[in-house]
Amino acid sequence: MEAAQSRQQAAPGALTAFARFVLCGGGVGLASSFAVAALASWMYWGLASALVTAVSTLLAAELHARFTFGAGGRATWRQHAQSAGSAAAAYAVTSVAMLVLQQLVAAPGSLLEQVVYLSASALAGVARFAMLRLVVFARNHSQVAATAPTARPVHATMTRAAAPVGPAVLCRTA
Repeated sequence: MEAAQSRQQAAPGALTAFARFVLCGGGVGLASSFAVAALASWMYWGLASALVTAVSTLLAAELHARFTFGAGGRATWRQHAQSAGSAAAAYAVTSVAMLVLQQLVAAPGSLLEQVVYLSASALAGVARFAMLRLVVFARNHSQVAATAPTARPVHATMTRAAAPVGPAVLCRTA
């Protein structure tokens, strides 16, 4: 009980958690860009990108569990899967934004492409932060299960009907 309370007190506020989210996610993203470039020098770029994406997603989920949201330990497999899902959704948002831009503007300039991409990325990042904070690494999920009272059976009370219902009553015609 005391451990749960001390972990709850250590939970960072929304602004602190968001700053940590940006630093951890940005740091992993920056390191990933260098890792992809290094790996792509001796293997197919697509494979290097896939490997780095998988490893960086796992690393970011661990950092978010331990530091960003102060979950108090390692990320569970469920949290890793949900984090990967939110990352895939963020990727889909930025991809769709770029596809829509290509459909709306015949030859967008690089400045417009960067504005659209970074805007979509920022929107997806804020949505991902909210999802991770409120769902994936929310403290109340584990604490509710740990502190919920045990279920007790409910005993139903039935009263007897004034007149018995039987086949004779059910088959009576008017």
